[in-house]
Amino acid sequence: MNSPAREDDDQGEVFLDESDIIHEVTVDEEDLPDVEDEEHSDSENMGVDEEADDSMHIFTGHAGEIYAVTCSPTHPTLVATGGGDDKGFLWRIGEGDWASELQGHGDSVSSLAFSSDGQLLASGGFDGLVQIWGSSGNLIHRLDGPGGGIEWVTWHPRGHLILAGSEDCTVWMWNADTGAYLNMYSGHGASVTCGDFTSDGKTICTGSDDASLRIWNPKSGESIHVVKGHPYHTEGLTCLAISSDSTLALTGSKDGSVHVVNISTGKVVSSLASHTDSVECIGFAPSSPWAATGGMDCKLIVWDLQHSTSRFICEHEEGVTCVSWIGASKYVATGSVDGKVRLWDSLSGECVETFRGHSDAIQSLSVSASQDYLVSASLDGTARVFEIEKFR
Repeated sequence: MNSPAREDDDQGEVFLDESDIIHEVTVDEEDLPDVEDEEHSDSENMGVDEEADDSMHIFTGHAGEIYAVTCSPTHPTLVATGGGDDKGFLWRIGEGDWASELQGHGDSVSSLAFSSDGQLLASGGFDGLVQIWGSSGNLIHRLDGPGGGIEWVTWHPRGHLILAGSEDCTVWMWNADTGAYLNMYSGHGASVTCGDFTSDGKTICTGSDDASLRIWNPKSGESIHVVKGHPYHTEGLTCLAISSDSTLALTGSKDGSVHVVNISTGKVVSSLASHTDSVECIGFAPSSPWAATGGMDCKLIVWDLQHSTSRFICEHEEGVTCVSWIGASKYVATGSVDGKVRLWDSLSGECVETFRGHSDAIQSLSVSASQDYLVSASLDGTARVFEIEKFR
């Protein structure tokens, strides 16, 4: 703070002398505003865009990072989230006063999935436990067996059979109605990082950190095909998607490659090369022979699978962690390490919307049953809901 000018100061004219002083006030320097604080405040006000929040609902029930989110396939506003606080929650969009806590896991809740009829929810934890819940949050079964953390859970497309992949190299299947163990699929040499039933429910495909894809008979537990080695991935698989006609499996890997496998023959039918870093997410377009992949090279790539070519490469500021097609529309959503959710027009390759609000990486995306809402889960400990009705 500048002190009053004195006669011995070499500052030009002096406008005050001692006779002009009416009253002296002692100022405590701790009470003065800090110049750096003022500058910081000004810069914050100038950067309003950085603090913009486009969400219409924020769920703040978790006490740590959120890893998974899934919307009910039948209830228009029911959402489940799971995270690093060892808890899951069921909550409803637009009803901030209603939430049901899903307790019982002894480690992070890493994966969640609703059954296709929306009646049951499965939660998988790094404690190796799978829990089955009713749609109101009531615990129905605790399913144990795996000797390592649960990497993913998924349901049979038409029944209450639950499948889970574990860090201990195995895959387990239970009857969720009775809680009975049905089968264990053993053969991978490392953590089973991704997997699913085919759409007809007749086959299981699993991918592993051992760089292999295995195709299983669900009933016998037999490994029908093992896809490994040249021309397949050279590093661990990270993600997998299966075509709606149950004929093709699309897999992504840490090595940046994407491969298309014929499920009935176990042969690699196409290799899609454009990513330069780990492929983190993958998804078939519901209404066209296209697919989308996202990677840590900051790219979303929309592929034409009929011609094995990329239609568009959509650049992001940071890595792409999750991807979700918006129903049968032409739009595809991405979540990124930069905390932003973006909507892309797959016909033009243009970004048509950027949703802000998160302050850390997006880990998971899910579209509501009505396709009115897109829900994101982030390492910032919140789940946010964005309105997407106009993009249906």
